Amino acid sequence: MKLTALFNLSASGRRLLKIVFLSVCIGFAAIFYVLKVETPSPSLDRLLEDALKDSAEYLVKVTHDDGMFEYLTNTNPAVKSRRQYNILRHAGTIYAMSMYQQKYPDDRMLFAIKRAGRYLQNSAIRPLPSVLSISAVWSDPQVNGSRNPMQVKLGGTGLGLVALLSIEKLSPGFTSLPQLRALGRSILYMQRKDGSFYAKYIPSQGGLQGQWTSLYYPGEAALGLLMLYEKDPDPLWLQSAGKALAYLALSRQNSQWVPADHWALLATAKLLSLEQKQAIPVSKAVLIKHALQICESILKEQIREPVSIYQGGFAVDGRTTPTATRLEGLLAVLSFLPEEHALRSKIETAVTQGITFLLSAQIRQGKYRGAIPRAVGKLSGQGPDIQKFNRRSTEIRIDYIQHAMSAMLEYLRLMEKKRLRTPAKHQSQK
Repeated sequence: MKLTALFNLSASGRRLLKIVFLSVCIGFAAIFYVLKVETPSPSLDRLLEDALKDSAEYLVKVTHDDGMFEYLTNTNPAVKSRRQYNILRHAGTIYAMSMYQQKYPDDRMLFAIKRAGRYLQNSAIRPLPSVLSISAVWSDPQVNGSRNPMQVKLGGTGLGLVALLSIEKLSPGFTSLPQLRALGRSILYMQRKDGSFYAKYIPSQGGLQGQWTSLYYPGEAALGLLMLYEKDPDPLWLQSAGKALAYLALSRQNSQWVPADHWALLATAKLLSLEQKQAIPVSKAVLIKHALQICESILKEQIREPVSIYQGGFAVDGRTTPTATRLEGLLAVLSFLPEEHALRSKIETAVTQGITFLLSAQIRQGKYRGAIPRAVGKLSGQGPDIQKFNRRSTEIRIDYIQHAMSAMLEYLRLMEKKRLRTPAKHQSQK
């Protein structure tokens, strides 16, 4: 029909044409609406797999030829990152990368893991000068950029064992058993009779140092010993780890608030997983009570304001790692907490909300794709502390990524083992 013919139609014809036109428009609108509303959103496991792949790619990319990581950077080019390095976080990153490699084997990832592992072996592990049969992971001021003296940190040796034993699962024989045992003896050397530990060994200050205590070092040491016990079933490793966890539990049993010691929860889960094979050297009831105390303290910290960008997180300033570490701890507890326990559903809800927070925090495009920034937002107000926080909010450090990956991987593992009830669909955040 020619265009001029449209104007020659009768009034009734034009009305009919309008009706047809409007019907077609409404039909297309209805189809669009149905497609938009009823197209399933990505499942949570798919979102996690994509996020993990991006984070893994980032860590492979920032693993240098010498095995060191690009430890610290900032997405804001106006902020210059100062030179520093932390061998504990180096070891922790190997742990997360190895967890990823076990689930999603990749040659490039394995190559990066081995490079980082060799750096740990060759540059950080040395004997103690007073006891040459004992080796430890040393924090070297020339490497870490600090003014502190050369020293051994209990947590460094604990995580060194965790890292090297994680590589053993991928590449048996990567570290000799005598070297692993020498690291285990270092932890025993730093343990007191009551199960507690000296936190540091500083030769220039006389050796073992007990003035300062660390929240995380005992749990890191216990986890390292338990992984060593799996490789080398010497009762000494099991007894030492059990004493360490028993000391933590009993020293906190009457506390109204217990710190968010996620490494202790990870070590507790590992110890309880051994229960089916042999008797564990500490009361199971004591361990579980301690774990639940920590969980209850953590759950009280979660942000539940539905309009807040911090919803699901565990830090009022929007930092990401406090959320990731607390999720690691809560997820470890879900691995052994009975299905019928009253606290279980609360933990399940909390970890799903926390994982959603981490997914929304991840950088999704560009040079830093897959990385996790220090915080999801900046603070309002003035003052040097606020300015410092805001400069660091866009900072990326390897442990921010490591802890997030570890939490995501454990969340997926529990989903697959039907040990975690999650929503069937997940609406991704904008």
